[in-house]
Amino acid sequence: MTPFTMPISARAASLKPSGIRRFFDLLENRPDAISLGIGEPDFLTPWPIRDAGVFSLERGYTKYTPNAGLSALRRECSAYMQRRFGLGYDPADEILVTVGGSEALDLCVRAALNPGDEVIVPEPCFVAYTPVVTLAGAVPVPLRTLAGHRFRVTPQALRAAITPKTRMLVLPYPCNPTGGILERADLEALAEVLRDTQILILSDEIYAELTYSKRHVSIASLPGMRERTVIVGGLSKSHSMTGWRMGFAYGPASIIGPMTKIHQFAIMSAPTTSQYAAIAALRDGDGEVERMREEYDARRRFMLKGLRDAGLPCFEPEGAFYLFPSVQNTGLDSEAFCEKLLLAEDLAVIPGTAFGGSGAGFVRLCYAASLEDLKEALVRIERFLGTL
Repeated sequence: MTPFTMPISARAASLKPSGIRRFFDLLENRPDAISLGIGEPDFLTPWPIRDAGVFSLERGYTKYTPNAGLSALRRECSAYMQRRFGLGYDPADEILVTVGGSEALDLCVRAALNPGDEVIVPEPCFVAYTPVVTLAGAVPVPLRTLAGHRFRVTPQALRAAITPKTRMLVLPYPCNPTGGILERADLEALAEVLRDTQILILSDEIYAELTYSKRHVSIASLPGMRERTVIVGGLSKSHSMTGWRMGFAYGPASIIGPMTKIHQFAIMSAPTTSQYAAIAALRDGDGEVERMREEYDARRRFMLKGLRDAGLPCFEPEGAFYLFPSVQNTGLDSEAFCEKLLLAEDLAVIPGTAFGGSGAGFVRLCYAASLEDLKEALVRIERFLGTL
């Protein structure tokens, strides 16, 4: 009898394990550890949103919804985008409700790309971009961004990365892990490069509500850009709803249609209870978003000063809830710094290399944690640096 060999696709086998997950595995038997690794708000989902979810269950709203999402939710999505960012999307065919923003990213890539197509991926970046491009049979093309440029994609670098095979640009701003943003002038310069191409923009705007010194601007708001842009949004970060898995895709019907078709076969529909909660979040949650943003801003400024005072140079993040300090002056590379810090001080941060090769020499800290934990984290970092 021939032994059975499990078939594994070459694409799946080629994926590297998440550089973030490895540090969570190391935390398992360290009960006193403080983790600044996971990108998750420490706030509870605001009560009115939870109440809407509970009420939907009490009313027995437990059936499938339409594939694209509840029509009432898509109408709220449309009103929200118009109110918050001045963008108009038709609820009927330009909005898709997904299982978190990550599904929206995957759907856009699979709907738009053919094997061999190239996708420009600015780095350092969210860990999922390169894997979903690879699994679609397309080719990720890293585009390095620099602290000296405030981790922004420059038009010169973008132009140099474009080839005849380029079909998509991922635009990950506000950025995880750096906290960088793009202002309107930056976006206009990039738009000038893109207007005469056939490149689709996948604009990941999951942190759009979390900017501090300047209001978020979407590239879709610029002339000629809406028709070539898919915006990915969601409620995980802005409304502290990570476990509800509520994401949205906004774009022209010509791409939202194929994305919905894939979603229909792979997922059917996003969780019904979460959709009813999302209606309340989008309709009535602006005040809670502002309250949480103000708290994050205070933590951001506190941690930035603390890291700099401890001797770690750090770019000032203008969005999201991460700091991305350089550790090059410690003599340790990113992974060694994080491992030694965890073992010596029970403090978990993530090596910059988890976010692409361009993250070498940096580490990511999430300040969506309690002020008490952040204060203790700074004490442990200073003590650790003193031993080097």
